[in-house]
Amino acid sequence: MFPFKKKELFTEEEKSRVVQAIRQAERLTSGEIRLFVESHCKYVDPMDRAQEAFLSLGMEKTKQRNGVLLYIAMRDHQFAILGDQGIHEKVGNDFWQQEALLLKTHFSGNRIIEGIEVCVKEIGESLYHYFPYESGDQNELPDDIVFGK
Repeated sequence: MFPFKKKELFTEEEKSRVVQAIRQAERLTSGEIRLFVESHCKYVDPMDRAQEAFLSLGMEKTKQRNGVLLYIAMRDHQFAILGDQGIHEKVGNDFWQQEALLLKTHFSGNRIIEGIEVCVKEIGESLYHYFPYESGDQNELPDDIVFGK
């Protein structure tokens, strides 16, 4: 009906950079990292939306409960980081707060992709520390970015 195309949230190059960061972070761990991005958060608290996305993506079904979801609502300037039970028990609240501050600092400087890359790298390092790759480990979840509405 309308002749214009909806603007993508990330360029192809940005998508590629983020997927590469996820693959690199997961290379040495059995842990899983996913990125869920949408324009607007339909809840007041982005953590509620992150929990909904986490479950809809089946992230609670990893063998060691070591999945981590980065949720970002681009136009609302909101985000949340949600770690499953296995990783949360290892790193605790302080780690997630530190990562949230890192993202906030990058985002406030309009360095969105760089912030995601750095955050994914640090989460990957924690996953590696507590859940190192072992022979036979499988990539349980896709590395691609999930785009919501």
